[in-house]
Amino acid sequence: MKIAVIGTGYVGLVTGVALSEIGHTVICIDVDPEKVEKLSQGIPTIYEPGLKELIQKNINNGRLFFTSEHRRGLEGADVVYIAVGTPQRRDGSANLSYVEQAAVDIAANITRNVIVVIKSTVPVGTNFHIKELINRNTVNGVHVRIASNPEFLREGSAVHDTFHGDRIVIGTEDGETADILAEINKPFDMPILKTDISSAEMIKYSSNAFLATKISFINEIANLCESLGANVEEVAKGMGFDHRIGPDFLKAGIGYGGSCFPKDTNALVQLAGNADHEFNLLKSVIEVNNNQQLLLIDKILSRFGSVRGKRAAVLGLAFKPNTDDLRESPALVMIPKLVKLGADVIAYDPIAVSNAKKQFSVEIEYTEDLNEALQDADFAVIITDWADVKNIDLSAFAAAMRTPVVFDGRNCYSLDRVRKSEVEYYSIGRPSHTPELTK
Repeated sequence: MKIAVIGTGYVGLVTGVALSEIGHTVICIDVDPEKVEKLSQGIPTIYEPGLKELIQKNINNGRLFFTSEHRRGLEGADVVYIAVGTPQRRDGSANLSYVEQAAVDIAANITRNVIVVIKSTVPVGTNFHIKELINRNTVNGVHVRIASNPEFLREGSAVHDTFHGDRIVIGTEDGETADILAEINKPFDMPILKTDISSAEMIKYSSNAFLATKISFINEIANLCESLGANVEEVAKGMGFDHRIGPDFLKAGIGYGGSCFPKDTNALVQLAGNADHEFNLLKSVIEVNNNQQLLLIDKILSRFGSVRGKRAAVLGLAFKPNTDDLRESPALVMIPKLVKLGADVIAYDPIAVSNAKKQFSVEIEYTEDLNEALQDADFAVIITDWADVKNIDLSAFAAAMRTPVVFDGRNCYSLDRVRKSEVEYYSIGRPSHTPELTK
C-alpha cells in the first residue's frame, strides 16, 4: 500500500516510520524544507528512543521518503494520514487550522479517490468537517472517504507503543473503509476496534481524560497523606491490587504535562460546554494539576523562608524522561517562580537543554552534567525522573551541595534509602527526612 503522511511531529513521524517498517511505502510531507532535508538524511528531528535506527533502516530499504511538496507526496497515494498538531487555544479548545490546511492541500493535489485518515487528536465532528472541506475543494473531480484512527502513543516510548499497543481504533462510515485500514494495520498484530467516526474521536479524549483524572486523584490523596501522616506509596500499592483500579497511573508527583493530557482535558471541557454539559469532574482534575505544579514551591518556602540569593539546582526540564519535549512541563512554571523569588537557578537535563533555551525568558544557567548542577547548590528540585537522577548515589548530594536539601517532585528514592543518607529530603505524599547532622 502506498501511504502519505502529512506532518512529521511526534505522531506523524512515528506513524510514518512504523508503517514503512511493516512493509508499506510511505512518503512523509512537511512544510519545513530544512526538517525534510534532515529527515531525508536519516537524522530525526525529535528525540525518541529507537526512532533514528528505524528511519535509517527504512530509507535504505526504499520504503520511506520525505518531501515538502504536497503534489509529489500525494501522487499515487492510496491512503493519506493527517498527523499535524492541534494546539490549544486560549479558551482551551483545539486549534484545527493545521488540520484544515492539510485538508485544503489534499484537495488541491490528489488526482484519484483516496481514504483520508485523521490521526491528529480532534474534537468530535471534525472528521465530517474535514471530509466536507476536502470534497468541496477538490479540483480533479475526485472524492475522499474519511476515517478516524486516533493515536495512543506516549512520548519517550512512542516507538515501543506503536508495536506493542493495547488496541487500534478505526472509526469509519462504511465497512469497506474499515476493512482496508484493518488490513493496513494487520502486521502490528493488535486488537482492532472498528467503530463509528464520532465514537473513535471520543475514545481518544475519554482515554486521556480518564488517565489525567487518575493522576490528579492520587495527587490529592498524596496531599491528604502528608496531613495525616500516611505514605501515599503504600496507599497506592494497596489500591492497585484491586483489579478494578489497577496500579498504573497511581504514582504521586507534581502533576501531568506533555502535549496530550493538559490539551485534551481542556479541549474535552470546552467540547462539553459547547454541548451544554458542565464537566465539573474534569474541571477539578485540571485545577488539581495546576495547583500540584507549584506544590514544591510551598515546601521550599516552608523550609527556607526565603530563597533570595540561594543557588537552586533544578533537575530535569522535559515533562517526562526520554523526551526533549517541554510542553506543559512543571519546569516552565517552577523555574520562573524561583527566579522571581530571587533564587540563582542552574537547570540540568541530558536532552532538553537546547529546547529549553528557546522557551525560557528568565536568566538561568544550563548544564547537561548532573554533578555540575549540584555543585555548591543550597537545594535541589527534582522535576523529571531521568534514570541518572533516580540512580545517583545519594552521597553525591552531600558531597557536592552546600546544603544537601532535596525536594523530590517524582518520589525517585525509597524512604529506606533516604534514611541511610545525609540528605534532608522532602517528597510528595510521604514523610520528610531530616538527618541529625546536615552539611
